[in-house]
Amino acid sequence: MATQDETQSLYDRIAALRETVTNRLSSSLVQNPQLADVLVKQIDDLLASAEAEDAKTPVPPDRGLAKLVGVGPEAANDLGVNRLPQGVQPYDETVTSERILAVGDLYYIYQHERIGVFRVVQKLQELFRGGAVRLSTGEGAYSLYQFDRREVLRYTQRDRRIAYRRVLGYGNAQVPPSSRPNADFHGLFSHLINQITLFWRDKRISDVIRERAYDPSFGSIAIVRRAGLDLRNNMKFTSFGNLNVLRVEVMQLLDEAFKILNADDIKRLFGADTAWDVVEDVLVRHFNERLQTSPRQRMGVTGREVLRWLAQPHILQASRPQFEALLLEVAEFAEEWLTSAQSLGVAQRNQDGSARVLPWDRPRLVSGAATRPRAAATNGNRSAAAEY
Repeated sequence: MATQDETQSLYDRIAALRETVTNRLSSSLVQNPQLADVLVKQIDDLLASAEAEDAKTPVPPDRGLAKLVGVGPEAANDLGVNRLPQGVQPYDETVTSERILAVGDLYYIYQHERIGVFRVVQKLQELFRGGAVRLSTGEGAYSLYQFDRREVLRYTQRDRRIAYRRVLGYGNAQVPPSSRPNADFHGLFSHLINQITLFWRDKRISDVIRERAYDPSFGSIAIVRRAGLDLRNNMKFTSFGNLNVLRVEVMQLLDEAFKILNADDIKRLFGADTAWDVVEDVLVRHFNERLQTSPRQRMGVTGREVLRWLAQPHILQASRPQFEALLLEVAEFAEEWLTSAQSLGVAQRNQDGSARVLPWDRPRLVSGAATRPRAAATNGNRSAAAEY
């Protein structure tokens, strides 16, 4: 284990190495700015490897306390010869991909719940039981019967609403006394989306004005990383419990509902070509609703893709070229989500990049409260509950 003097010497030598390298390559750095990123990464890797090797050194049984306080034959005469640990494991290194993937699926389910898919199937059940529609023995009719019979085995609508409120902060369901609504999710999520879109807007501008379009852009990867880590850490604390089981069951339920809506006798009943046509027809005819089908469905698809990307360790990548290459996977998804959310009035685009940081003291809900949270001043977005 390195002593205080050895640690000080290591950092002094690393600083001298950085200065020497930059002085000798100053002319090359002007012509090729990307070389600076390579040099910084290589020197950082050297330092990280030295720290990793030092962490593997066995620790004295007394953790070095006797030497430090001057007790026993190994008592230190100088503070600099005492053991100096490098620190603890970084907080953001822990990736719980399974739970974050579950949040992504729940977000996808929530958007389809908001569209009204389950309400449409329930309305068809009512009409079928009451003999109000021309359904008898077709595939859709039999599936409606089975859907109804299996209802007692599933999570209820109330269970789903509680999960939406507890994990995503959406809705006004009363959460259990032992948990609290996640009032920060929507603000953090829309903030990450905004930072991704701003980053790629900066990249597109740099691609136009520079000679080599595929050079790394001048957008800040640190801002995107911080926004992603904030959201990921928020989801880590709200994704415990029955979320994994619930999302598996409800995803199966959603798949079953669309098989019913896509049955030939159901589509023939409404003169529809697709299951989505049936959904919209029932919503307009029986619920007199203003349709939000297209933007909500795309929000569910693109939002889930962004959350799936966040579940992977890509957000921890510190090298600019690699980070840009990985972030490209969700660049268009983020742009499409933000456009869809704008059309519904549940998010606003950060045009000038001024709202780069979210305020830490955002309004929070008391545990178990059923009231709607106040609107949080985060990028001009509505509060999470307002989306429900």
